[in-house]
Amino acid sequence: MTTAKRVALIAHDRMKQAMVEWVKRHRRALSAHAIVATGTTGTLIKQAVEELDMTLLRSGPLGGDQQVGAMIAEGQLDILIFFTDPLSTMPHDVDVKALTRLSTLYNVPMACNPATADFVISSKYFASPYRPETTVADLYMAERFIAGPKKDA
Repeated sequence: MTTAKRVALIAHDRMKQAMVEWVKRHRRALSAHAIVATGTTGTLIKQAVEELDMTLLRSGPLGGDQQVGAMIAEGQLDILIFFTDPLSTMPHDVDVKALTRLSTLYNVPMACNPATADFVISSKYFASPYRPETTVADLYMAERFIAGPKKDA
């Protein structure tokens, strides 16, 4: 990862205002990075923080979550800030699980609440180069290449 990070911002409906407030507090730090956001979340952020340049994707349930997932899988995303609502059922819950799985698989930091996002953005690595250790995906592919595919028992 270079000094400038590629950061995705997503928030469930009940967490969108918390995301807007978080971005307002951290607008200066975020402005040095490439920001993408899912449609509705990004629109609300743009209304509140006009000077922040960001790319808007589709709304989460309309494919935005999958767009972020593809970015992770293609190595085009460094950090995912996704304020989830743990008390509401989501019709696109499977998409949320997929993002969690992909972030873990490709070793992409994922913050699911403002406190964790504060730790991520205040890390010395947020504004400096960082080289993550081998990803789970790399380990999996190396295992398959060396040992060959596992056979079902």
